[in-house]
Amino acid sequence: MLKMNKLKFILPILALVLFMAGCINNNLVDTNDTVPDNSWTYAKSAKASIEIKDITKPYQVYFKLRHTADYRYANLFVIMHLKGQGVNKNIRYQFKLAKPTGEWLGNGSGDIFTYNFTLLKDYRFAKAGKYEIEIEQNMRDNPLTGISDVGITVKTEE
Repeated sequence: MLKMNKLKFILPILALVLFMAGCINNNLVDTNDTVPDNSWTYAKSAKASIEIKDITKPYQVYFKLRHTADYRYANLFVIMHLKGQGVNKNIRYQFKLAKPTGEWLGNGSGDIFTYNFTLLKDYRFAKAGKYEIEIEQNMRDNPLTGISDVGITVKTEE
């Protein structure tokens, strides 16, 4: 009988601890912008502002992309601009979206495909303060058709 009473006491506490652990979100920024008419123009870049308080932690920066089956290419070029606190980085990335057979590599739901690409892994900011991240499409087509959503996620690993 005594063991059953202890169990009744411990189970709710354990459930509360597990629930709270699942609610921890290390995202500093998580944007998602719908691209009007599925046509991503040079002028409509994805942007995010972040406040870095702890420079001892490594940060992960991701580019989020959703495209339709109407997207005409097997890859995507983007430029990431990182500015603030004496930093002015411009990095060009190429992301593979499809196999040579034409099969999309992203997670699909109907004719929408989703990707989460790493831009910076374990990046350490040199100074605390505000930073701006901007991601622009860098393909020949303007507008680039078939792109439905773009976004940026910045998080820490804890």
